[in-house]
Amino acid sequence: MDSVRKGLRVGDLQKDTYERLRCSACEVTLETEDDPDGVGQIRSCPGCGSAWRRLG
Repeated sequence: MDSVRKGLRVGDLQKDTYERLRCSACEVTLETEDDPDGVGQIRSCPGCGSAWRRLG
């Protein structure tokens, strides 16, 4: 699982007009979940099932 920053650099993620994260493949806004096993959040795409970790 890559980080959100790496996903933005590679082009897997995009930000829309309101700074929300979207999956580049599906063009769907990502959902947010708290990571029960670690620090941060997990951002996942409901369309394709890809996930990224947001630290901090």
